[in-house]
Amino acid sequence: MHADGASRPSAGALRLVEARSVNPVRVDVAGYLAAMFEHCPFLEASSARGMTGWTVYEIVPGAHRDAVEAELFHAGVQAAEWVRPLMSRRHGALACENIAIIGDAPDTDHRELMAWPHWALKHLYGPVGVMFGKFTEGTQEFDKFGRSIPPAPISFLPVRASVRPLDPQFLKDTPDLARTLAVADDDGHDVFDHIPRDWKAVRAWAASLPVPQKQ
Repeated sequence: MHADGASRPSAGALRLVEARSVNPVRVDVAGYLAAMFEHCPFLEASSARGMTGWTVYEIVPGAHRDAVEAELFHAGVQAAEWVRPLMSRRHGALACENIAIIGDAPDTDHRELMAWPHWALKHLYGPVGVMFGKFTEGTQEFDKFGRSIPPAPISFLPVRASVRPLDPQFLKDTPDLARTLAVADDDGHDVFDHIPRDWKAVRAWAASLPVPQKQ
C-alpha cells in the first residue's frame, strides 16, 4: 500500500482513469464546487490555492462488489496519506483530496459501495485528524444549518484535514468518534498498527465498532 501520494495502479476492480488533478477532465465539478463555497468556508480558499484535488476511478464492468469496496478503501488510504504530511504545513488545513467513482457495479449502487470503506476510513483516520465525507451522485444533502446543498454531479469521498472546533458536530451519530476527532493529533504513527492492512480484516474490525446512534 503506497503512502507517498503516487497514483495507485488498479488491482482489477477500479480502473484509474484520471490521476490527481485540480481541474479534472473526466468529471465536471467546477460549477458544483463554486456552488458549494457558501456551504464550506474552507473550500474556496482551498480551491484558489490548488489544494483541492480529484482522482477519478471507473468501476470495471462486471467487477465484484467486495473487490470494488477493497479498491475504494485502498484509494482512501492513499488519499489520507497524501493529506497527512500537509496538515502540519502552512495552509495545511486547506488540504482536500477527492476520490471520484464513475461507472456501475452489478446489483448495487454507489451509496452502498462507499458505505463500508467510508465507515472504516473515518474511524481509522479520525484519531490522526483526517476527516472523510461521502457524497452520492444526484442525492439531496443538507448542511449543518439545514440548507439544501446542490446534489453532487458524481459520487465521491472527500478526504481532508479536520477542523477540530467544527467537524465533531457532523458526527453526532458516532459520539465516540466525535470526541476522538475533537482532540485528534497526528504523531505520524502507522494507523494500521492494531489491524492487518487486508481489507477483509479491516472490514471485520469496522463491523465491531459501535453502530451509529441516529439522532
